[in-house]
Amino acid sequence: MKAYNTLSDTELIQLYNQGNSNAFACIVKRYESRIFTSIFLLVKDRYLAEDIFQDVFIRVLESIKNSAYTEEGKFLPYVMRIAHNLCMDHFRKSKRLPTIKTSDNLDIFDVLNFAEPAREDKIIQGEMQERVRRLLDKLPEDQREVIILRHFADLSFKEISALTNSSINTALGRMRYGLKNIRKMTIERQIAI
Repeated sequence: MKAYNTLSDTELIQLYNQGNSNAFACIVKRYESRIFTSIFLLVKDRYLAEDIFQDVFIRVLESIKNSAYTEEGKFLPYVMRIAHNLCMDHFRKSKRLPTIKTSDNLDIFDVLNFAEPAREDKIIQGEMQERVRRLLDKLPEDQREVIILRHFADLSFKEISALTNSSINTALGRMRYGLKNIRKMTIERQIAI
């Protein structure tokens, strides 16, 4: 494998296209640390980062095999763009599902324990998520916005204050009042969350 280290990315890809899998292994080894670190810093979850990292190289392999990769000499930017897009896809998917944290900073749906079989579990969890969405819809716009930005987009309060053109204390207050209002509505309606 040492002989491959002196070859350019383009040469390694050409060797891989000729059937030399060691050439691709060398190019992965060359950039794995930078790519994985970038993914990890975006998603902040080691296991998720590992999954996305694998998906990135599956996509790269597919594009090379289908002759879709044409950016000779620009392999790293090409792979980084795929990695970034997969991370953004993950965030888009996760934004569709609400996450409410307990006082211990745990996702409320991870804390809940149901005795029903798995299929019923999914139905119940879906109903609960819908209840949480309805509760969020009843909040004032400014409180709902801060909760969504914090829990769905995983933004810091500093980022939220910049996006909403408010101070950090205002963002914190809106979050506190929003969660307090959700708890109050839950108690009033006797919703089991």
